[in-house]
Amino acid sequence: MTEALFHSYRLPDTLRTTSEKVRNRIANWEIDAFLKASEHDLIETLVSEGTVDCPRLLRDQAWMLDIAETDEEHRSFGETVVRGVPMLTLVVPFTGEAEVFWCQPSVWTSVLPRVASLGTTELRVTVAGNFTDAAQAQIQFERELDLIDTYLEWCRQDIDQHNEGLRSAVSGWVSARRQQLLAMRNLQAEIGFPIRRRPDADTYSVPVTRKTIAPRRPPASGNEPFAPEPVLAETDYEAALEILDAQRNALERTPSVAAGMDEESIRDLLLINLNAQFKGTAAGEVFNGAGKTDILVRERDRNVFIGECKVWKGPKTVRDALTQLFGYLVWRDTKAALLVFIRTKNVSVTVKTAIEQIEAHPNYKRRGTHDTDGRIDFVMHANGDPDREIKLAFLPFALPSDAVSRFAKAETTD
Repeated sequence: MTEALFHSYRLPDTLRTTSEKVRNRIANWEIDAFLKASEHDLIETLVSEGTVDCPRLLRDQAWMLDIAETDEEHRSFGETVVRGVPMLTLVVPFTGEAEVFWCQPSVWTSVLPRVASLGTTELRVTVAGNFTDAAQAQIQFERELDLIDTYLEWCRQDIDQHNEGLRSAVSGWVSARRQQLLAMRNLQAEIGFPIRRRPDADTYSVPVTRKTIAPRRPPASGNEPFAPEPVLAETDYEAALEILDAQRNALERTPSVAAGMDEESIRDLLLINLNAQFKGTAAGEVFNGAGKTDILVRERDRNVFIGECKVWKGPKTVRDALTQLFGYLVWRDTKAALLVFIRTKNVSVTVKTAIEQIEAHPNYKRRGTHDTDGRIDFVMHANGDPDREIKLAFLPFALPSDAVSRFAKAETTD
């Protein structure tokens, strides 16, 4: 007894239903958990749930059951005669979702494949008859498997189209839902950190060219409602990094200027240029120095931008900087920059080692959007809270160690 495949449900309708389930999951997600979760992790989780895995037959792993016998009816002299004939059963493993075998693709014919049984990881195909040689049975098996593969290829065309459009759709749905929820609470205007460009910025212009973790609440604060927090706007973050990049290029091109400077002196020079371009609403300066090497933007009692300046003294430099960085109390979506002043001969090897240290850190989540010689982005998370993401831009400064400061020259002359 066999049953036909690819005819019970229409595959395009099933795929639309799958997308709607994902959209409904977004709409019905508990509000505080949705707002607290990392948007990237939400999207990855939902895309994973909505992605369909089209089956693939593992024909090279097929194997035979012991030969059996089945009854077969024959007409003889006007009468129906039942007699036993040999029956061969081929077990074929497959990958992917077994439900697809029941779905009719957009392209199909009236000839349907048939199987003896369909499980979650394998199907069984039978042929019966008095074969004179093995080749006859093999041809029948191959013919049936070829027909199944043809239908799977038609299904794959529908499924690939669904999967390719899913990520874009989910990203839009998640973003729209977040904005809707924030607007409902009438707090959207309070989320952006107030920062604006100085109207006199042109006077001081700096030449610029412009492992899946499922979202979850942290155990310590899982029952607390979501509280919108101020963040540094993405455009302001990018503008600040462009200013730092321009200043880095200037220092690299005039090594004698930086030769006599320590971390704090270089940090202060960077602060001058940052505050020449930005100002806060309540004070003239928005970027401030704290301690020996920090560049900070603070809102009330917390940091929304953290810049760590370190002179490279080996891999421990990066580990210490990250420990210091994650020791701060951070807002959600904190932006950060790690500025490493490299005075070694082989800058490329030093940069490679620094990147390895960042990616080996337990708070590392994934690479960010930028990956150039002058800037490599990472997404980290706060201590104990994978949903509190920290955008970290790593900016290496190549400052030759053999450069002589012009100030040192003046002292020698005197």
